[in-house]
Amino acid sequence: MSSTIATSPSGAYVRDVLGNVEYWAFVPAPLPPELYLSPDTLLALSAADRAVGELSGLGRALPNPHLLIQPFIYREAVLSSRIEGTVTTAAELYAYRAGQLPLPGVGAPEADVREVANYAAALEHGLRHLGDYPLSLWCIRGLHRMLLEGVRGDELLPGEFRRVQNYIGSPRTHINQARYVPPPPYELDGALAAFEAYMQGDDPLPPLVRLALIHYQFEAIHPFMDGNGRVGRLHIALLLGHWRLLSQPLLYVSAYFESNRQEYYDLLLGVSRDGAWEPWVLFFLQGVEQQARDGIKRAQLLQDVHARWKDRLAAERTSATTLRLADYLLLSPIVTVPQLVTARKTSHPTAMRAVQKLVDLGILSTFGTRSYRQAFVADDVLAVISDLEHSR
Repeated sequence: MSSTIATSPSGAYVRDVLGNVEYWAFVPAPLPPELYLSPDTLLALSAADRAVGELSGLGRALPNPHLLIQPFIYREAVLSSRIEGTVTTAAELYAYRAGQLPLPGVGAPEADVREVANYAAALEHGLRHLGDYPLSLWCIRGLHRMLLEGVRGDELLPGEFRRVQNYIGSPRTHINQARYVPPPPYELDGALAAFEAYMQGDDPLPPLVRLALIHYQFEAIHPFMDGNGRVGRLHIALLLGHWRLLSQPLLYVSAYFESNRQEYYDLLLGVSRDGAWEPWVLFFLQGVEQQARDGIKRAQLLQDVHARWKDRLAAERTSATTLRLADYLLLSPIVTVPQLVTARKTSHPTAMRAVQKLVDLGILSTFGTRSYRQAFVADDVLAVISDLEHSR
């Protein structure tokens, strides 16, 4: 039986025993905390609100917003997974989904690419069903199940909350030396019930501030044996949509977290240890603003790419099939002819002619060296997604 031995402004530490090792676990207090927002944080909130509003306005003005959503989802999947040490590229993810399995010893291992593909699939699923049912613990468990299906960690109760103690630290670190120990299993039900109630309830705090609190709380509870970070970041994107803060799902904060990874970890830990809410909230709001501005830039770049393609194709008086294929390349910038036959419901010769036309115009280039199921890549789209110099 545990006993409370210490408190912090954001929760309580309880003493417990694993085997014969005594350790302290942290149980976060229910949200919301008593929160003071300094002038700097209020300015950051105002800037983040403006940037989100501008991105939402851009989303409403897009003639075909569905064409731009997929690249943003793939970028998020790559960068959120990279925070956890799974390193792939957008090109590898698109190639995998086009049926181009990684060659042994070349690029990211297939297991890593599959993990990132699972993240993209879980995010797509969540976004597709926004509004079908309220965001809940049931939804979070379903997303976790999709995330771990058939990949490393699938033996660790996919879709089920943990029933044993976990902790954050080196695999060789004993639990009593861990960087952070989340609530013991017997504390999970209460912590998760309070988390869900706050997520679904009303609060006069600004939505972006609430989002920062909710992300911290989920990571502090750490309810799964694996995949907590990825589920928590995926959840940010879904709440932005569920709360109608965005007209289209074009804002993802993982890129900011990934580029400031140690600060991200340290600030989350600072809330637990010291009740340091404001530095975390300020960091989160700065990330939201930066990524909203980044989303505006990337959406405009993708629109520019699409417009240049359309101008080139119009000058050549290309077929309707080729024009539709140019649209499809924003959704899937790495394609194979068999993939196009299925996706665009056309014949193999027609798809092959359209692809060859796009190659001749410099819109597509060959990808890889395989003669069977040769892949073709729209480099301009990958350049926007992958932070490469946009040169065309």
